[in-house]
Amino acid sequence: MLRLAANLSWLYQDIPFMERFAAAAGHGFTAVEFLFPYEFPAADIAAALKRHRLTQALFNLPPGDWGKGERGLAALPGREADFAAALDTARHYAQALECRRIHAMSGLITSGADLSLMRRTYIDNLKRAADRTAKDGLTLCLEPINRRDIPGYFLNTTSEAAAIIAEVGAPHVKIQFDLYHCQVTEGDLARRAEALLPLIGHVQVAGNPDRNEPDIGEANHLYVLDALDKMGWDGHVGLEYRPRTTTAAGLGWARKYGISA
Repeated sequence: MLRLAANLSWLYQDIPFMERFAAAAGHGFTAVEFLFPYEFPAADIAAALKRHRLTQALFNLPPGDWGKGERGLAALPGREADFAAALDTARHYAQALECRRIHAMSGLITSGADLSLMRRTYIDNLKRAADRTAKDGLTLCLEPINRRDIPGYFLNTTSEAAAIIAEVGAPHVKIQFDLYHCQVTEGDLARRAEALLPLIGHVQVAGNPDRNEPDIGEANHLYVLDALDKMGWDGHVGLEYRPRTTTAAGLGWARKYGISA
């Protein structure tokens, strides 16, 4: 049986963030994820998780200055110290939240950027990060993100991610397999999931092309989730989608499919 995690950055947007833990628990979730927790003290989030008996499945490292358009630091030459500081902040939150998976965004390709230098920077940063996260028992996830949603994003495909992971050479560096992004960039979701299964550290889902419920759109994501279940995927599946109406209505697909939150 698949284990679903409510993404609190995408679901429950009609209520304040710190109230979303109670809402998720009220809908039967036992796990949550979100993008960035850093506006709130780690102790406050940890208390909300404990109060509502929730597991924190995943969150992202600080991405740089999000308001100015930054989307990660890991592949940016000259920002190695900023990436190291972001990793330390994420490690602190992960320890407080008892979270075992964190995601490092690669960053954007700027005009005239040296792509080979970006790749080298990315690998070097990840090697250092792998050494530090290994001590914490953390899985470090890399998510390929399509360039329709984030133009210029450095890491786009699962093939690229697998090659990077092979070069980093650490068993706890994994792919964050987002079916929505993969459908945009590569497709062939079920067979790709099967081939990548040993490298997958986390799964996320949303319907294409408008990032709504997984049972809406051009791809049969429910078929792929069923295939992952049969393959023995035992991690969480993060619901990183924008409900067409309310979150409560947007969870109807899971009930129809026989999945319990």
